[in-house]
Amino acid sequence: MKRPFPLLTLNARLGLLLGLLGVGALVIGNPAAGSTVTLDPVELSRIVQTETDHVSVEELSDWIIRGKDDFRLIDLRSEAEFAAYHIPGAENVQLPALADHGLLRNEKIILYSEGGIHSAQAWFLMKAREYRGVYLLRGGLEEWKETILFPRLPSTPTAEQAAVFEKKKEVSKFFGGSPLTGAAPEQPGRTIAMPEPVMPPAPAAGSAAGGAPVKKKKEGC
Repeated sequence: MKRPFPLLTLNARLGLLLGLLGVGALVIGNPAAGSTVTLDPVELSRIVQTETDHVSVEELSDWIIRGKDDFRLIDLRSEAEFAAYHIPGAENVQLPALADHGLLRNEKIILYSEGGIHSAQAWFLMKAREYRGVYLLRGGLEEWKETILFPRLPSTPTAEQAAVFEKKKEVSKFFGGSPLTGAAPEQPGRTIAMPEPVMPPAPAAGSAAGGAPVKKKKEGC
């Protein structure tokens, strides 16, 4: 199966997690050790509903192209998957190692996995640890591939679709992708070659490089 839970959106998966946890305050941690965190499912549900916790692949690609460096992009997949391909500028951190990766609670942190379920789990755990600026990449790496790397122009596009596709082509080429045209052929097992997992060309002089190290800010008390 290409995607886990293909009929569920990322919001639906987060909603399912909240539903399984039930209503009332959520207490996570070890009460005996005095390290507990209380969460409000109503507040978390509001965040999920309004999608204020999401970053689209179009937004992310624009940030990278413009050389923004005020965020950290975390790839939650395995080392082998990360080595095969990852979004430029991403750091590879598996879920169990997130707490020890040196992420600061006042940083903007964007999480992604293949389709979104692992990033949803990581988002919830980081919210429990009071990371205020944690976000999900909507659709995960699958959406990045379909929208940024390999956008497709329909067989009989409208003028508006053709104009949008011209813009997508430029973004795709920037990241080493291959714009596609026509209907997708039904070829089981057919794969599209992924570009090399390297940083794209640097922005114009005077802009910060897309892969520049993030300057960490000191956390408040």
